[in-house]
Amino acid sequence: MSKLLDLLSTWPVLRQLKNGDLTGLGESAMSERSHTLAPRTRESDKVARSVCPFCAVGCGQLVHVKDGRITDIEGDPDSPVSQGNLCPKGAATFQLVTGSHRVKHVLYRKPGGKHWETLPLEKAMEMVAQRVKDAREETWEHTDPNGNVVNRTLGLAHLGGATLDNEENYLIKKLFTGLGIVQVENQARI
Repeated sequence: MSKLLDLLSTWPVLRQLKNGDLTGLGESAMSERSHTLAPRTRESDKVARSVCPFCAVGCGQLVHVKDGRITDIEGDPDSPVSQGNLCPKGAATFQLVTGSHRVKHVLYRKPGGKHWETLPLEKAMEMVAQRVKDAREETWEHTDPNGNVVNRTLGLAHLGGATLDNEENYLIKKLFTGLGIVQVENQARI
């Protein structure tokens, strides 16, 4: 019977009633383990300010680092944009950066192929550049049907993602305009 009473006394609901803690937010909600818990951020060597990469809002983030490794990413309370708040995607940035499921090499599947193969980054970049060059040359228009000089290609287009910041979008627009690509859009506007 004594063991049963000891067991029941550890039950949080009984502790709440006994201590008058009806909301369960005080000491009655604590366990031995919860007394020993400490935030991951307490042991940080440094904290870097950053911006969430997921959309064009630009919520502020604090990136906690220990021994050169990211230990936590949380909302920046000093950010005038987000005031410390992050959406679920922003709150999951830590997993994006440190997740073991993240692919860290180039995968390529040949047209009609059934299997992916690993390629060196340099080879993949060369393949992309060559395909852009070929598509541009094959679809280049010096003039339109009315004889007006247009110097463009309609064979290539770009749809950017909301994870790009303003500077990246500016450079992409400059690059594609220089290539004669006129169909440049961003998912954040759609």
